[in-house]
Amino acid sequence: MTLPRPRPSAHKRAPVLGTGFRLYLGGESAGLVGTSVHLVALPTLAVLQLDATAGQAALLSSLAHLPTFLLALPAGGIVDRYAKRALLVGTDLAGAAVVTVVPVAALAGVLSMSVLYAVALVLGAVTVLHQAAAIAIVPQLVEPALLHRANARVGAAFGAADTAGTYLGTAVVAAVGAAKAFWLDALSYLVSACCASRIPEPGQPAAGEGRPRRRLAGEIWEGLAYTVRTPLVRDLVFALTLTGVGVGVTGALFAYYLLTALEAGPTGLGIVMGVSGVGALAGALAAPRIVARFGPGPTLLAGFATCPVAGVPLLLARPGPVWLAVLAAAGGLQLAAAAVAGTTQRCASRSAHRTCRRGRSRRRPGWSRGASRSRPWPAAP
Repeated sequence: MTLPRPRPSAHKRAPVLGTGFRLYLGGESAGLVGTSVHLVALPTLAVLQLDATAGQAALLSSLAHLPTFLLALPAGGIVDRYAKRALLVGTDLAGAAVVTVVPVAALAGVLSMSVLYAVALVLGAVTVLHQAAAIAIVPQLVEPALLHRANARVGAAFGAADTAGTYLGTAVVAAVGAAKAFWLDALSYLVSACCASRIPEPGQPAAGEGRPRRRLAGEIWEGLAYTVRTPLVRDLVFALTLTGVGVGVTGALFAYYLLTALEAGPTGLGIVMGVSGVGALAGALAAPRIVARFGPGPTLLAGFATCPVAGVPLLLARPGPVWLAVLAAAGGLQLAAAAVAGTTQRCASRSAHRTCRRGRSRRRPGWSRGASRSRPWPAAP
C-alpha cells in the first residue's frame, strides 16, 4: 500500500537572515544616508560658500577618489587579518571624527578649501577600508544558501537609503546651511558604529582571519597575477577601468557645472542626484531578470554603451526646470545601466573565479588560493 505524501505546511516560514545581518543592514543604510547628505553638502559648501574654481572642484573630487586607486588592494589584505566587526566600528568612528572637522572649522571661522581637501582625502581612505570590511562580513552573517537573497536585500536597502539621504541632505542644506549638514553626516556614522558593535561574533572566522598570513605585498601580487591570467576577469577589469576613468572625469565637475553654469542651486543638485539614486535602485532590482533574459555578455555591452549616451544631455543643457528634468532622467538611466552592469560583472567575476579554482584543483591536488576572498574587484562606474 502506498501512503500519501505529507503536504508541506502552509505555515512553514522561509529561512531568516538573522539578527546580525539586520543590524549590519541597518547600520550600513544609516551610514549611506549620511554619505548622501555629504555628497550634496560638500559641493554646495565648496562652490557656493567658498567660491571654489573649476580646478579646485576637480581637485576636491579627485582627492576623494584617490584612496580607492591606491588602497583598494591593500584593504583586502588588511581585512583578512583582522576581525571585520572591529574594522566596521573603528572606521565608522574615524569617519565621524573626520567629517566633524568641517562644521567645527566653520564655527571657528577657519574653514577653507585646504580643510575640505584634507577631509576628502582622509575620509576617502577610511571609506575604502570600511567598504572592504562591509563586503567581506556578509558571508559570515548568513548561510551560504541565503547569500544571494542577502545581497539582493543589501542592494535594495542601499538604493533606498541613497535616495532618501540625497533628498534629506537637500532639505537640511536649504534649512541650516551646508556646513551644519555635516553634523547629520557625523551622526549617521555613530549610528552605523552602534549597529556594527552589536553584531554577534560569527561562529567561525573567515579563512585567514586572525591567523598569521604571508606578507601583504605577496597577496597583492597574487591578486594581480590572478587577474592577468584569467581572461574574463582581465577583460572586465580593463573595460571597467576605462569606463571608470571616463565617468570620473565627468563626475569631477558635474556638481560644479550644475551649481554654476546651470544655476541649479543645492535644491536642483539634490533633485538630480535623488532621481539618479532611484535609477540605481531600479537597475539593481531589475538586473537578475535582464541577465536571465539576454545573458551576461549582451547585458554588459548594453550597460557600458548606455552610460556615455546618457551623459550627452549634460553637453546640451541650459538653465531652467525643463533641462533640469532632462538631466535627472538621464542620470537615472545612467545609474540604472551602471547598476545592471555592476551586478552582472560581479556575478561573472565570481563564476570565473570558481572555474579557475576547479581547474587548478584538478591539475594540482591540494592547491588552494591564498588571495583574499574579500578583495574588492573594481565596481561598475
